[in-house]
Amino acid sequence: MTSKRGNTIRLQTEIEKNREEGNWKKVIELAEALKSQESSYECLANFLCGEGRLENFLEEAPPIEANIGKARAGLVETKRHLLLAANETGKKAMVVLDAHLLLGKLHYAMGMYEDALHHYQQAELHTLTEKQLPCRSLRIIAESYAIKGLCLEKQPPSLKSKFKVAEWQEQMIKCFEIAGDLTVLYLQEQDKIALQQQISTTSTLNSNSIGSYSPQPPPNSTKSVGPILETALQRAPILHMQAGNIQAAINRYRGMLSAVEATATQRLRLTLTRQLAEVLLRGVTGTIYTRPEGTIEMSGSRKPAHHSNSSLTESPWKPKKYTGLNLFNPRSECEEIILLLLISEAMAVRDTVLSQSPEFKEARIHAFENATAVYDLLTIAVVRWGQVGLLHESFERAMKFSHGEAHVWMQHALCLISLGKHALAYSVLKIVTRLSPQKVMPCLLAARLCYANLNLIQDGIDWSHKALLKEAASPQGLQSRCHLYIGIGHSMLSSTTNIKQDKLQHTNAALDCFHKAQQCDPNDHLAEYYLAHDYAINRQINEAMVHVKIALNLHAEHVPSLHLLTLLLSAHKQYAEALSLVRTALDEYPDNLNLLYVKAHLELHSVGGEEALATVKHMLFLWKNLYEDQTNVDCNDQHSEKRSETRSVFQLYTSEMSDKDSSSLQTHSLAASRVEQALSEVASSLSSFTPRPGPQRAWLLQLQVWLLLSEVYLDLDRPTPATLSLQEATNIFPLSHHIMYTRGLLHEHKQEYIEAKQCFQNAVSINPSHIKSLQHLGLIYHYLGSQRLAEKTLREAAKIDPNSHQTWYNLGKVLESLGEVDAASDCMATALEVETTNPILPVFSIPLTFE
Repeated sequence: MTSKRGNTIRLQTEIEKNREEGNWKKVIELAEALKSQESSYECLANFLCGEGRLENFLEEAPPIEANIGKARAGLVETKRHLLLAANETGKKAMVVLDAHLLLGKLHYAMGMYEDALHHYQQAELHTLTEKQLPCRSLRIIAESYAIKGLCLEKQPPSLKSKFKVAEWQEQMIKCFEIAGDLTVLYLQEQDKIALQQQISTTSTLNSNSIGSYSPQPPPNSTKSVGPILETALQRAPILHMQAGNIQAAINRYRGMLSAVEATATQRLRLTLTRQLAEVLLRGVTGTIYTRPEGTIEMSGSRKPAHHSNSSLTESPWKPKKYTGLNLFNPRSECEEIILLLLISEAMAVRDTVLSQSPEFKEARIHAFENATAVYDLLTIAVVRWGQVGLLHESFERAMKFSHGEAHVWMQHALCLISLGKHALAYSVLKIVTRLSPQKVMPCLLAARLCYANLNLIQDGIDWSHKALLKEAASPQGLQSRCHLYIGIGHSMLSSTTNIKQDKLQHTNAALDCFHKAQQCDPNDHLAEYYLAHDYAINRQINEAMVHVKIALNLHAEHVPSLHLLTLLLSAHKQYAEALSLVRTALDEYPDNLNLLYVKAHLELHSVGGEEALATVKHMLFLWKNLYEDQTNVDCNDQHSEKRSETRSVFQLYTSEMSDKDSSSLQTHSLAASRVEQALSEVASSLSSFTPRPGPQRAWLLQLQVWLLLSEVYLDLDRPTPATLSLQEATNIFPLSHHIMYTRGLLHEHKQEYIEAKQCFQNAVSINPSHIKSLQHLGLIYHYLGSQRLAEKTLREAAKIDPNSHQTWYNLGKVLESLGEVDAASDCMATALEVETTNPILPVFSIPLTFE
């Protein structure tokens, strides 16, 4: 008798062990043995057979809608076994509760949702007391709450009163929250058991081994959580959002993510972190953002009845949370979103498949899609807060698993452009064009880089032609832009050549392309703007005025169009109207240094030096507000420009903004900037000069304002403050040709012609195409009696820019002193003719624009 009882206990122990491990075939076999051995255990055996058959079936055919028909045919015998356990005999055997819970699961798999809810009601699921439970019981109860929530979703209340709907929603959310907590707790317990088994196995192997090798860990025995529990983990926050309770959803996400990670939830955590980041990005602003607390509440919903006397943190049904003194707690919306996305990225990159073998194709695609979703969200987040450097690091990591993936390469190229790494971005765009042979946009982006940053004008035209061919083969609505970009390239080539025939050819080609762009898209303000721009360069002021007004009708807030209209008004000598327009534009764009620069020149010419002086001082004040913080830290050059609708696009090397190299990076100006950079490096090695900290672009902008201030002081006949302003500029960039030129103006003002000549010669040596230096050098040669040298210098200036009235006037003075009266008269007449269409600053001073 004792032996039989001991055998029964051994069987029960073996059954429990196999239930915990999920060996359902073995459980059924042992249950049949128990039933045949001891008739009093028949009810228990029926339950175990039903449980084993149910779980075994659902492992092969998961409980989803597609498998309902299969479940109704295959679970008939299983249902019979469980019904035999769900009776009075089952109460005595203490399996009736579990039998009803499993019957609920069975009926859910069969699509019989009302019957499933009936069994949960019979089990009184909502009144269960929270207490310590074995792993198998934790899973059964977790699945029961999850299925109850899913069944309630399938069975909405028939009465549509607000109270009933709210009660129904609250009950559903409550079920999913409890199910989620129990699921995480169950998985944590599973990990604990697996770890104990591993330690036990390791110690056994070590005690039996002679060598000191490290044994391989046993395979992970943790089963998949299955579709029911996976749904339970993700469903509660989604229902909170559908109910309009965003904060409760956020709290729920935070609660799940603060739980100690289990092996089976590693991939799920990637989904949860990404979803929480998306919710914070879409649904939370800084004013309503609430930072996570040390102890995170379950949600904003009412607690269930069985929670009334138990603390959330002490409940045995709550998963273990991470605790510690040095846990990072985000202080702002920005910090939390970026933290979540970086965690998501780390997990997504960890799961990527590097092998290109065909058998791994599906896994590789799935992992890549997960990573891409994270990168897209990360792009939105970090660009919003100006943390592009962080994004660049992420894309660098993404390159190793993004072979042939055009989307990631394109994002990487855009990131590099934002960082100011234009040469590298250009190389990446070349790869993008190979990966996306039909796409037009990468070609246009490459052309834009060539024009605006790399001084590869002909390459830019070639890329624009490639874009046009792709657009013709596969229309993408960018035909107008393709013609426009070709025209911009020809316009830039026209401005860089001094050969009259080539200049005319490129000008005509540019105008033809701009007209084609305008015909393809009559509502494109850029096509009209560039038509006006090229007409203005060629001194067809009336035609330019017509087109710039059309551009402003299409886009009234387009700053380059406003800038161009101001210059055209000044060319018509309507200085008061031009000044009124620029003041109105500055009301809308108060920190635009380009417009302030034009305003200072207009005031200097038509109002008086004191008003211009006030404007330039205001520019210095603006620079302090816009750029001083950036120069106090070591940041990249791309941060030296405010990213806002009122940002300044004040150009490099724009001391006068009146010579052809003043705004667009053309061949001669780019060469000049490189010479200046080289000279400054030499100066820094030979003297005590050291470059200012921070982005050099910001300092170059300040240099231009100091030089303008110096010129205004000279106009006011105040050489002392002009000298001090020049010294401030010199401290920033001592060997700029603009500084040489301004120093020459100062000596010329003091009638120190020998020193002035040396300064202008130095400026021309650095940049041979600097018009104003050539003009003043010719004038100084004239003052010093070197008339033929003066004539040669001024004719060189006229060859570079034949539309400068100052050059012709100075040349006329020189020729008159040489006794060549007729030639002098012709030069003076040309000066008068050119001056009638001469704007206050040249059209070239307007920055190159693509927007």
